[in-house]
Amino acid sequence: MKMGRGMLSIPLLALLPLAAGAQAPAAAQPEIQRPPGTAQATGAVHTVRQIPEACTRIEGRFTGQADAPYDMQLARTDARCQPRAALLDFAQVQPGKDGWRLNDRIRIPAAACPGLQAVVEVWRRPVEQPMTRDGQGQLRVYLGEARQQAEAGKLASLPAFAVNLAMEGKPCR
Repeated sequence: MKMGRGMLSIPLLALLPLAAGAQAPAAAQPEIQRPPGTAQATGAVHTVRQIPEACTRIEGRFTGQADAPYDMQLARTDARCQPRAALLDFAQVQPGKDGWRLNDRIRIPAAACPGLQAVVEVWRRPVEQPMTRDGQGQLRVYLGEARQQAEAGKLASLPAFAVNLAMEGKPCR
């Protein structure tokens, strides 16, 4: 079937609003795409996610209480772990601004209440950390140089993470 010029423009113009509407804002789409998690029983403590750069594990549990149905705690992964990223309070973060990106959105359904789910969002602010290689091509940190930089207040800024908890759905009674 041969199409004329006028016939082709009508379908393309009709598709433009669909194409524009299909794209969500960059901040709304997380960098990590994952399906909803396994339904969790009331009172069962579970790991939501680990952030190895911040030496942190996010733990959660459904409480069964109507006023606070989900409890989330940030736990240190190891006392000897040296964080390579900061973990900031979400109240201090401006999502989508100052380089903050939605890194991950984790949905945890409640086993006892199918319509209720906890939604944990992990926001990330990456920082470009220029590294120089030595003559052997290795990245090295020398203690003396690091101390001099710290004393001069010239330490490089660290990447940062922030965690937000929200509830979706209707609580069961």
